[in-house]
Amino acid sequence: MGNYILAIDQGTTSSRAIIFNKDRNIVGIGQKEFKQYFPKSGWVEHDPEEIWQSVVSTCKQAIRKAKIKPSDIAAIGITNQRETTVLWDKKTGKPVHQAIVWQDRRTADICKVLKKAGNEKAFKQKTGLLLDPYFSGTKVAWMLYTVKGLRAKCDKEQIAFGTIDSFLIWRLTGGRSHVTDATNASRTLMYNINSNKWDAGLLKLLNIPSSILPEVLDCSDDFGMTEKSVLGAEIPILGVAGDQQAATIGNACFKPGMIKSTYGTGCFALMNTGEKKVSSKNKLLTTIAYRLGGKTTYALEGSIFMAGASVQWLRDGLGIVKKAEQTGDMAASADDNQQVYMVPAFVGLGAPYWDAEARGAIFGLTRATGPNEIARATLEAVCYQTHDLITAMHKDWRSSASRKTVLRVDGGMVASDWTMQYLANILNAPVDRPQILETTALGAAWLAGSRAGVWPDMTEFSRSWDLEKKFKPKMKPAAREQKLAGWHDAVSRTLTR
Repeated sequence: MGNYILAIDQGTTSSRAIIFNKDRNIVGIGQKEFKQYFPKSGWVEHDPEEIWQSVVSTCKQAIRKAKIKPSDIAAIGITNQRETTVLWDKKTGKPVHQAIVWQDRRTADICKVLKKAGNEKAFKQKTGLLLDPYFSGTKVAWMLYTVKGLRAKCDKEQIAFGTIDSFLIWRLTGGRSHVTDATNASRTLMYNINSNKWDAGLLKLLNIPSSILPEVLDCSDDFGMTEKSVLGAEIPILGVAGDQQAATIGNACFKPGMIKSTYGTGCFALMNTGEKKVSSKNKLLTTIAYRLGGKTTYALEGSIFMAGASVQWLRDGLGIVKKAEQTGDMAASADDNQQVYMVPAFVGLGAPYWDAEARGAIFGLTRATGPNEIARATLEAVCYQTHDLITAMHKDWRSSASRKTVLRVDGGMVASDWTMQYLANILNAPVDRPQILETTALGAAWLAGSRAGVWPDMTEFSRSWDLEKKFKPKMKPAAREQKLAGWHDAVSRTLTR
Protein backbone atom coordinates (compact mmCIF):
# COMPACT_ATOMS: atom_id res chain seq x y z
CA MET A 1 0.00 0.00 0.00
CA GLY A 2 1.20 3.49 -0.86
CA ASN A 3 1.54 6.52 1.39
CA TYR A 4 -0.34 9.06 -0.72
CA ILE A 5 -3.97 10.17 -0.49
CA LEU A 6 -5.98 11.43 -3.46
CA ALA A 7 -8.71 13.93 -2.61
CA ILE A 8 -11.36 14.58 -5.27
CA ASP A 9 -12.97 17.97 -4.70
CA GLN A 10 -15.88 18.23 -7.09
CA GLY A 11 -17.19 21.80 -6.87
CA THR A 12 -19.88 23.91 -8.47
CA THR A 13 -17.73 25.55 -11.12
CA SER A 14 -14.69 23.28 -11.30
CA SER A 15 -13.34 19.88 -10.36
CA ARG A 16 -10.09 19.56 -8.46
CA ALA A 17 -7.88 16.66 -7.52
CA ILE A 18 -5.18 16.99 -4.88
CA ILE A 19 -2.48 14.51 -3.89
CA PHE A 20 -1.33 14.67 -0.27
CA ASN A 21 1.69 12.80 1.08
CA LYS A 22 1.81 11.02 4.45
CA ASP A 23 2.85 14.29 6.14
CA ARG A 24 -0.34 15.96 4.79
CA ASN A 25 1.59 18.18 2.39
CA ILE A 26 0.23 18.85 -1.09
CA VAL A 27 2.43 17.35 -3.81
CA GLY A 28 0.17 17.55 -6.86
CA ILE A 29 -2.94 19.44 -7.98
CA GLY A 30 -5.19 19.20 -11.02
CA GLN A 31 -8.09 21.54 -11.76
CA LYS A 32 -10.57 22.00 -14.58
CA GLU A 33 -13.56 24.30 -14.92
CA PHE A 34 -16.73 23.07 -16.60
CA LYS A 35 -19.71 24.75 -18.20
CA GLN A 36 -22.68 26.18 -16.32
CA TYR A 37 -26.05 25.93 -18.05
CA PHE A 38 -28.88 28.41 -17.43
CA PRO A 39 -31.79 27.16 -19.58
CA LYS A 40 -34.34 29.46 -17.90
CA SER A 41 -34.35 32.25 -15.34
CA GLY A 42 -33.48 30.74 -11.96
CA TRP A 43 -32.52 27.37 -13.48
CA VAL A 44 -28.95 26.07 -13.15
CA GLU A 45 -27.72 22.79 -14.65
CA HIS A 46 -24.53 20.80 -15.15
CA ASP A 47 -23.69 18.05 -17.61
CA PRO A 48 -22.87 14.98 -15.46
CA GLU A 49 -20.72 13.54 -18.24
CA GLU A 50 -18.67 16.72 -18.33
CA ILE A 51 -18.26 16.55 -14.56
CA TRP A 52 -17.14 12.93 -14.82
CA GLN A 53 -14.58 13.72 -17.51
CA SER A 54 -13.27 16.68 -15.53
CA VAL A 55 -12.78 14.49 -12.45
CA VAL A 56 -10.90 11.78 -14.31
CA SER A 57 -8.67 14.26 -16.14
CA THR A 58 -7.82 16.25 -12.99
CA CYS A 59 -6.99 13.07 -11.07
CA LYS A 60 -4.57 12.00 -13.79
CA GLN A 61 -3.14 15.52 -13.91
CA ALA A 62 -2.54 15.56 -10.14
CA ILE A 63 -0.90 12.14 -10.25
CA ARG A 64 1.45 13.31 -13.02
CA LYS A 65 2.37 16.48 -11.14
CA ALA A 66 3.01 14.51 -7.96
CA LYS A 67 5.35 12.26 -9.98
CA ILE A 68 3.88 9.11 -8.46
CA LYS A 69 2.26 5.95 -9.78
CA PRO A 70 -1.47 5.33 -9.27
CA SER A 71 -0.52 2.29 -7.18
CA ASP A 72 1.24 4.64 -4.72
CA ILE A 73 -2.15 5.99 -3.65
CA ALA A 74 -3.40 4.37 -0.44
CA ALA A 75 -6.95 5.70 -0.62
CA ILE A 76 -9.32 8.19 -2.21
CA GLY A 77 -11.45 10.73 -0.38
CA ILE A 78 -14.31 12.48 -2.17
CA THR A 79 -15.95 15.79 -1.35
CA ASN A 80 -18.62 17.32 -3.53
CA GLN A 81 -21.05 20.12 -4.19
CA ARG A 82 -24.05 19.05 -2.14
CA GLU A 83 -27.73 18.83 -3.15
CA THR A 84 -26.89 18.81 -6.88
CA THR A 85 -29.01 15.96 -8.19
CA VAL A 86 -28.35 13.27 -10.77
CA LEU A 87 -30.55 10.40 -11.97
CA TRP A 88 -29.00 7.74 -14.16
CA ASP A 89 -29.81 4.43 -15.82
CA LYS A 90 -28.48 1.51 -13.78
CA LYS A 91 -27.80 -0.58 -16.89
CA THR A 92 -25.93 2.00 -18.94
CA GLY A 93 -24.72 4.38 -16.23
CA LYS A 94 -25.91 7.25 -18.43
CA PRO A 95 -27.68 10.25 -16.87
CA VAL A 96 -31.32 10.61 -17.87
CA HIS A 97 -31.28 14.41 -17.49
CA GLN A 98 -28.83 17.20 -16.83
CA ALA A 99 -27.77 17.49 -13.20
CA ILE A 100 -29.95 20.03 -11.39
CA VAL A 101 -27.62 22.24 -9.35
CA TRP A 102 -28.15 23.22 -5.72
CA GLN A 103 -28.61 26.85 -6.82
CA ASP A 104 -31.55 25.95 -9.06
CA ARG A 105 -34.96 27.42 -8.11
CA ARG A 106 -37.30 25.59 -10.53
CA THR A 107 -39.01 23.60 -7.78
CA ALA A 108 -40.25 26.64 -5.85
CA ASP A 109 -43.86 25.76 -6.80
CA ILE A 110 -43.45 22.18 -5.55
CA CYS A 111 -42.23 23.56 -2.23
CA LYS A 112 -45.20 25.92 -2.07
CA VAL A 113 -47.66 23.05 -2.61
CA LEU A 114 -46.02 20.97 0.11
CA LYS A 115 -46.04 23.92 2.50
CA LYS A 116 -49.67 24.73 1.76
CA ALA A 117 -50.57 21.14 2.58
CA GLY A 118 -48.98 21.65 6.01
CA ASN A 119 -45.98 19.37 5.46
CA GLU A 120 -43.06 21.68 6.30
CA LYS A 121 -43.14 20.82 10.00
CA ALA A 122 -42.68 17.10 9.25
CA PHE A 123 -39.76 17.79 6.92
CA LYS A 124 -38.10 20.10 9.45
CA GLN A 125 -38.52 17.69 12.37
CA LYS A 126 -37.20 14.71 10.44
CA THR A 127 -34.51 16.26 8.23
CA GLY A 128 -33.61 19.52 10.00
CA LEU A 129 -34.15 21.29 6.67
CA LEU A 130 -36.66 23.78 5.32
CA LEU A 131 -38.87 23.17 2.30
CA ASP A 132 -36.78 25.01 -0.26
CA PRO A 133 -35.73 24.34 -3.88
CA TYR A 134 -32.13 24.23 -2.59
CA PHE A 135 -32.42 20.59 -1.52
CA SER A 136 -32.37 17.42 -3.60
CA GLY A 137 -35.77 15.90 -2.87
CA THR A 138 -37.92 18.29 -4.87
CA LYS A 139 -35.40 18.18 -7.74
CA VAL A 140 -35.88 14.41 -7.93
CA ALA A 141 -39.65 14.83 -7.79
CA TRP A 142 -39.50 17.34 -10.64
CA MET A 143 -37.46 15.01 -12.86
CA LEU A 144 -39.76 12.06 -12.16
CA TYR A 145 -42.73 14.19 -13.13
CA THR A 146 -41.14 15.89 -16.14
CA VAL A 147 -38.84 13.41 -17.92
CA LYS A 148 -40.89 11.22 -20.24
CA GLY A 149 -40.81 7.51 -19.39
CA LEU A 150 -38.72 8.02 -16.25
CA ARG A 151 -41.42 6.99 -13.77
CA ALA A 152 -41.97 3.71 -15.65
CA LYS A 153 -38.24 2.96 -15.52
CA CYS A 154 -38.26 3.67 -11.78
CA ASP A 155 -41.10 1.18 -11.35
CA LYS A 156 -38.86 -1.42 -12.98
CA GLU A 157 -35.99 -0.39 -10.62
CA GLN A 158 -33.81 0.70 -13.54
CA ILE A 159 -32.99 4.21 -12.23
CA ALA A 160 -30.48 5.34 -9.60
CA PHE A 161 -30.43 8.64 -7.73
CA GLY A 162 -27.43 10.31 -6.22
CA THR A 163 -25.78 13.51 -5.27
CA ILE A 164 -22.51 14.03 -7.15
CA ASP A 165 -20.53 11.79 -4.79
CA SER A 166 -22.80 8.82 -5.54
CA PHE A 167 -22.59 9.36 -9.28
CA LEU A 168 -18.79 9.55 -9.18
CA ILE A 169 -18.49 6.45 -6.98
CA TRP A 170 -20.80 4.52 -9.34
CA ARG A 171 -18.58 5.47 -12.28
CA LEU A 172 -15.29 4.94 -10.44
CA THR A 173 -16.33 1.45 -9.31
CA GLY A 174 -17.87 0.44 -12.61
CA GLY A 175 -21.37 0.41 -11.17
CA ARG A 176 -20.53 -1.93 -8.29
CA SER A 177 -21.22 0.66 -5.55
CA HIS A 178 -24.40 2.69 -5.22
CA VAL A 179 -23.61 4.47 -1.95
CA THR A 180 -23.40 7.85 -0.29
CA ASP A 181 -22.41 9.14 3.13
CA ALA A 182 -24.56 10.49 5.96
CA THR A 183 -23.71 14.17 5.29
CA ASN A 184 -24.84 14.10 1.67
CA ALA A 185 -27.90 12.03 2.55
CA SER A 186 -28.86 14.59 5.19
CA ARG A 187 -29.22 17.26 2.46
CA THR A 188 -31.86 15.50 0.38
CA LEU A 189 -35.15 16.14 2.29
CA MET A 190 -35.54 12.34 2.26
CA TYR A 191 -33.19 11.28 5.08
CA ASN A 192 -34.28 11.19 8.73
CA ILE A 193 -31.35 12.58 10.75
CA ASN A 194 -32.87 11.23 13.99
CA SER A 195 -33.08 7.59 12.92
CA ASN A 196 -30.26 7.85 10.35
CA LYS A 197 -32.42 6.19 7.70
CA TRP A 198 -34.26 7.09 4.53
CA ASP A 199 -37.73 8.13 5.64
CA ALA A 200 -40.67 6.29 4.08
CA GLY A 201 -43.14 9.01 5.05
CA LEU A 202 -41.17 11.77 3.37
CA LEU A 203 -40.61 9.65 0.27
CA LYS A 204 -44.37 9.18 0.05
CA LEU A 205 -44.98 12.94 0.30
CA LEU A 206 -42.48 13.52 -2.51
CA ASN A 207 -43.74 10.50 -4.50
CA ILE A 208 -40.21 9.13 -4.81
CA PRO A 209 -39.60 5.33 -4.87
CA SER A 210 -37.05 3.98 -2.39
CA SER A 211 -35.55 1.73 -5.08
CA ILE A 212 -33.57 4.66 -6.54
CA LEU A 213 -31.79 5.52 -3.28
CA PRO A 214 -28.14 4.73 -2.44
CA GLU A 215 -26.98 2.93 0.70
CA VAL A 216 -25.88 5.40 3.39
CA LEU A 217 -22.47 4.81 5.01
CA ASP A 218 -20.32 6.60 7.59
CA CYS A 219 -18.10 9.41 6.30
CA SER A 220 -15.05 7.20 6.80
CA ASP A 221 -16.04 3.83 5.40
CA ASP A 222 -15.56 1.34 2.57
CA PHE A 223 -17.23 2.93 -0.46
CA GLY A 224 -15.79 0.52 -2.99
CA MET A 225 -12.72 -0.07 -5.14
CA THR A 226 -12.01 1.84 -8.32
CA GLU A 227 -11.70 -0.06 -11.58
CA LYS A 228 -8.11 -0.27 -12.75
CA SER A 229 -9.05 1.11 -16.17
CA VAL A 230 -10.12 4.48 -14.69
CA LEU A 231 -6.93 5.71 -13.00
CA GLY A 232 -4.46 2.92 -13.68
CA ALA A 233 -4.80 1.02 -10.40
CA GLU A 234 -7.44 -0.38 -8.09
CA ILE A 235 -7.71 2.15 -5.27
CA PRO A 236 -10.09 1.99 -2.28
CA ILE A 237 -12.49 4.90 -1.74
CA LEU A 238 -12.47 5.32 2.04
CA GLY A 239 -13.82 8.80 2.74
CA VAL A 240 -16.79 10.87 1.57
CA ALA A 241 -18.38 14.08 2.85
CA GLY A 242 -20.31 16.98 1.36
CA ASP A 243 -18.07 19.97 0.74
CA GLN A 244 -19.15 22.03 3.75
CA GLN A 245 -18.86 19.13 6.16
CA ALA A 246 -15.48 18.23 4.67
CA ALA A 247 -14.34 21.80 5.27
CA THR A 248 -15.56 21.54 8.87
CA ILE A 249 -13.42 18.43 9.28
CA GLY A 250 -10.46 19.98 7.44
CA ASN A 251 -10.61 22.96 9.80
CA ALA A 252 -10.57 20.52 12.74
CA CYS A 253 -13.86 21.91 14.10
CA PHE A 254 -14.43 18.81 16.21
CA LYS A 255 -15.58 20.48 19.43
CA PRO A 256 -19.12 21.81 20.05
CA GLY A 257 -19.29 25.57 19.51
CA MET A 258 -16.54 25.68 16.89
CA ILE A 259 -17.52 27.46 13.66
CA LYS A 260 -16.09 27.32 10.17
CA SER A 261 -17.14 29.41 7.19
CA THR A 262 -16.27 28.49 3.63
CA TYR A 263 -16.20 31.10 0.87
CA GLY A 264 -16.50 29.45 -2.50
CA THR A 265 -19.29 29.82 -5.05
CA GLY A 266 -21.57 30.30 -2.05
CA CYS A 267 -20.78 30.86 1.61
CA PHE A 268 -21.58 28.26 4.22
CA ALA A 269 -21.11 28.53 7.96
CA LEU A 270 -21.33 25.44 10.16
CA MET A 271 -21.29 25.32 13.95
CA ASN A 272 -20.53 21.97 15.57
CA THR A 273 -23.22 21.19 18.16
CA GLY A 274 -21.91 17.74 19.13
CA GLU A 275 -24.36 14.91 19.76
CA LYS A 276 -27.12 17.48 20.34
CA LYS A 277 -29.50 18.38 17.53
CA VAL A 278 -30.32 22.06 17.87
CA SER A 279 -33.62 23.03 16.30
CA SER A 280 -33.19 26.55 15.00
CA LYS A 281 -35.70 29.30 15.72
CA ASN A 282 -33.81 31.61 13.36
CA LYS A 283 -34.20 29.79 10.04
CA LEU A 284 -30.89 27.96 10.22
CA LEU A 285 -30.59 24.33 9.23
CA THR A 286 -29.97 21.40 11.55
CA THR A 287 -27.76 18.96 9.73
CA ILE A 288 -25.21 16.18 10.15
CA ALA A 289 -21.66 17.45 10.56
CA TYR A 290 -20.18 13.96 10.20
CA ARG A 291 -20.81 10.36 11.19
CA LEU A 292 -17.83 8.32 12.30
CA GLY A 293 -17.89 4.83 13.78
CA GLY A 294 -21.68 4.92 13.71
CA LYS A 295 -21.73 8.01 15.97
CA THR A 296 -23.44 11.10 14.57
CA THR A 297 -22.24 14.65 15.23
CA TYR A 298 -24.67 17.43 14.36
CA ALA A 299 -24.30 21.04 13.26
CA LEU A 300 -26.20 24.25 12.73
CA GLU A 301 -25.72 25.59 9.23
CA GLY A 302 -26.35 28.86 7.48
CA SER A 303 -26.19 28.93 3.69
CA ILE A 304 -25.50 31.93 1.47
CA PHE A 305 -26.13 31.16 -2.19
CA MET A 306 -23.86 33.81 -3.73
CA ALA A 307 -20.34 34.62 -2.51
CA GLY A 308 -17.58 33.93 -5.01
CA ALA A 309 -20.31 33.62 -7.63
CA SER A 310 -21.05 37.33 -7.13
CA VAL A 311 -17.44 38.13 -7.96
CA GLN A 312 -17.73 35.89 -11.02
CA TRP A 313 -20.70 38.01 -12.07
CA LEU A 314 -18.54 41.13 -11.83
CA ARG A 315 -16.08 39.39 -14.15
CA ASP A 316 -18.33 37.52 -16.57
CA GLY A 317 -21.57 39.49 -16.36
CA LEU A 318 -20.54 43.12 -15.95
CA GLY A 319 -16.99 42.74 -17.24
CA ILE A 320 -15.59 45.26 -14.73
CA VAL A 321 -12.78 42.92 -13.61
CA LYS A 322 -10.59 40.54 -15.56
CA LYS A 323 -9.61 38.44 -12.55
CA ALA A 324 -11.43 37.84 -9.27
CA GLU A 325 -8.23 38.67 -7.38
CA GLN A 326 -8.50 42.31 -8.50
CA THR A 327 -11.55 42.99 -6.32
CA GLY A 328 -9.61 43.35 -3.05
CA ASP A 329 -7.42 46.14 -4.42
CA MET A 330 -10.45 47.77 -6.03
CA ALA A 331 -12.32 47.71 -2.72
CA ALA A 332 -9.37 49.28 -0.95
CA SER A 333 -9.36 52.09 -3.53
CA ALA A 334 -13.13 52.74 -3.36
CA ASP A 335 -14.55 56.07 -2.18
CA ASP A 336 -15.24 55.73 1.56
CA ASN A 337 -17.88 58.46 1.41
CA GLN A 338 -20.17 56.35 -0.77
CA GLN A 339 -22.44 53.85 0.98
CA VAL A 340 -23.24 51.39 -1.79
CA TYR A 341 -24.95 48.11 -0.89
CA MET A 342 -25.33 45.04 -3.06
CA VAL A 343 -27.87 42.38 -2.08
CA PRO A 344 -26.73 39.37 -4.15
CA ALA A 345 -30.10 37.63 -4.36
CA PHE A 346 -29.44 36.39 -7.90
CA VAL A 347 -31.06 33.03 -7.09
CA GLY A 348 -33.01 34.10 -4.00
CA LEU A 349 -31.77 34.61 -0.46
CA GLY A 350 -30.64 31.79 1.81
CA ALA A 351 -30.31 31.83 5.60
CA PRO A 352 -31.54 33.45 7.69
CA TYR A 353 -34.09 34.91 5.23
CA TRP A 354 -35.00 31.99 2.94
CA ASP A 355 -36.78 33.97 0.27
CA ALA A 356 -36.70 32.03 -3.01
CA GLU A 357 -38.37 34.85 -4.93
CA ALA A 358 -36.03 37.68 -3.85
CA ARG A 359 -33.75 39.02 -6.58
CA GLY A 360 -30.49 40.95 -6.54
CA ALA A 361 -30.30 44.72 -6.20
CA ILE A 362 -27.76 47.49 -5.74
CA PHE A 363 -28.63 50.51 -3.56
CA GLY A 364 -26.94 53.87 -3.03
CA LEU A 365 -25.72 54.47 -6.58
CA THR A 366 -24.66 57.99 -7.55
CA ARG A 367 -23.03 59.51 -10.61
CA ALA A 368 -19.73 59.09 -8.79
CA THR A 369 -20.20 55.34 -8.34
CA GLY A 370 -17.81 53.28 -10.40
CA PRO A 371 -16.33 49.76 -10.61
CA ASN A 372 -14.36 50.18 -7.37
CA GLU A 373 -17.45 50.97 -5.33
CA ILE A 374 -19.42 48.12 -6.86
CA ALA A 375 -16.54 45.70 -6.22
CA ARG A 376 -16.36 46.83 -2.60
CA ALA A 377 -20.12 46.45 -2.13
CA THR A 378 -19.91 42.91 -3.53
CA LEU A 379 -17.21 41.86 -1.05
CA GLU A 380 -18.93 43.66 1.82
CA ALA A 381 -22.18 41.79 1.10
CA VAL A 382 -20.45 38.48 1.82
CA CYS A 383 -19.31 39.82 5.19
CA TYR A 384 -22.72 41.22 6.07
CA GLN A 385 -24.39 37.92 5.24
CA THR A 386 -21.86 36.07 7.40
CA HIS A 387 -22.69 38.43 10.25
CA ASP A 388 -26.37 37.54 9.91
CA LEU A 389 -25.56 33.82 10.00
CA ILE A 390 -23.28 34.00 13.04
CA THR A 391 -25.78 36.17 14.90
CA ALA A 392 -28.52 33.62 14.25
CA MET A 393 -26.25 30.79 15.41
CA HIS A 394 -25.49 32.53 18.68
CA LYS A 395 -29.20 33.01 19.31
CA ASP A 396 -29.87 29.30 18.75
CA TRP A 397 -26.78 27.99 20.52
CA ARG A 398 -26.91 29.52 23.98
CA SER A 399 -23.49 28.45 25.17
CA SER A 400 -20.42 30.25 26.39
CA ALA A 401 -18.48 28.14 23.89
CA SER A 402 -20.05 29.93 20.94
CA ARG A 403 -19.21 33.36 22.36
CA LYS A 404 -15.55 32.40 22.67
CA THR A 405 -15.21 30.67 19.33
CA VAL A 406 -12.89 32.19 16.76
CA LEU A 407 -14.19 31.75 13.25
CA ARG A 408 -12.06 29.53 11.01
CA VAL A 409 -12.34 30.34 7.32
CA ASP A 410 -11.43 28.71 4.03
CA GLY A 411 -12.21 28.87 0.32
CA GLY A 412 -10.97 30.99 -2.55
CA MET A 413 -12.18 34.34 -1.24
CA VAL A 414 -10.24 34.13 2.04
CA ALA A 415 -7.00 34.81 0.18
CA SER A 416 -8.14 38.45 0.10
CA ASP A 417 -6.73 40.23 3.15
CA TRP A 418 -9.12 43.14 2.57
CA THR A 419 -12.17 40.88 2.68
CA MET A 420 -11.03 38.99 5.78
CA GLN A 421 -10.23 42.20 7.63
CA TYR A 422 -13.65 43.62 6.78
CA LEU A 423 -15.22 40.37 7.94
CA ALA A 424 -13.45 40.65 11.32
CA ASN A 425 -14.57 44.28 11.55
CA ILE A 426 -18.23 43.49 10.87
CA LEU A 427 -18.29 40.43 13.15
CA ASN A 428 -16.38 42.29 15.87
CA ALA A 429 -14.51 39.05 16.36
CA PRO A 430 -11.19 37.55 15.23
CA VAL A 431 -11.04 35.52 12.04
CA ASP A 432 -8.49 32.71 11.66
CA ARG A 433 -7.13 31.83 8.23
CA PRO A 434 -5.40 28.42 8.13
CA GLN A 435 -2.02 27.57 6.69
CA ILE A 436 -3.63 25.09 4.29
CA LEU A 437 -6.45 26.83 2.43
CA GLU A 438 -7.50 23.60 0.71
CA THR A 439 -9.39 22.55 3.83
CA THR A 440 -12.32 20.99 1.96
CA ALA A 441 -9.99 18.58 0.16
CA LEU A 442 -7.99 18.16 3.36
CA GLY A 443 -11.11 17.03 5.23
CA ALA A 444 -11.94 14.43 2.60
CA ALA A 445 -8.32 13.29 2.56
CA TRP A 446 -8.29 12.90 6.36
CA LEU A 447 -11.43 10.74 6.27
CA ALA A 448 -9.74 8.43 3.77
CA GLY A 449 -6.19 8.68 5.13
CA SER A 450 -7.10 7.95 8.74
CA ARG A 451 -9.12 4.88 7.74
CA ALA A 452 -6.24 3.69 5.56
CA GLY A 453 -3.87 4.06 8.53
CA VAL A 454 -1.69 6.57 6.68
CA TRP A 455 -2.87 9.65 8.57
CA PRO A 456 -3.37 10.24 12.32
CA ASP A 457 -6.54 10.03 14.39
CA MET A 458 -8.83 12.98 15.15
CA THR A 459 -6.92 14.16 18.22
CA GLU A 460 -3.56 14.32 16.49
CA PHE A 461 -5.08 15.81 13.37
CA SER A 462 -6.60 18.61 15.49
CA ARG A 463 -3.23 19.38 17.06
CA SER A 464 -1.66 19.74 13.63
CA TRP A 465 -4.06 22.52 12.50
CA ASP A 466 -1.86 25.56 11.70
CA LEU A 467 -2.82 29.23 11.71
CA GLU A 468 -1.53 31.36 8.83
CA LYS A 469 -2.97 34.73 9.88
CA LYS A 470 -5.37 36.11 12.48
CA PHE A 471 -7.49 39.13 11.53
CA LYS A 472 -8.61 41.21 14.52
CA PRO A 473 -11.47 43.74 14.44
CA LYS A 474 -10.49 47.40 14.03
CA MET A 475 -13.76 49.16 13.23
CA LYS A 476 -15.37 51.50 15.76
CA PRO A 477 -18.76 50.33 17.14
CA ALA A 478 -20.69 53.33 15.76
CA ALA A 479 -19.35 52.76 12.24
CA ARG A 480 -20.16 49.05 12.43
CA GLU A 481 -23.71 49.69 13.57
CA GLN A 482 -24.23 52.27 10.83
CA LYS A 483 -23.01 49.92 8.09
CA LEU A 484 -25.10 47.01 9.37
CA ALA A 485 -28.18 49.22 9.57
CA GLY A 486 -27.68 50.20 5.93
CA TRP A 487 -27.27 46.55 4.96
CA HIS A 488 -30.42 45.41 6.75
CA ASP A 489 -32.38 48.26 5.18
CA ALA A 490 -31.17 47.15 1.73
CA VAL A 491 -32.13 43.51 2.41
CA SER A 492 -35.60 44.55 3.60
CA ARG A 493 -36.18 46.24 0.23
CA THR A 494 -35.49 43.03 -1.70
CA LEU A 495 -37.55 40.61 0.39
CA THR A 496 -40.82 39.44 -1.12
CA ARG A 497 -42.30 38.08 2.11
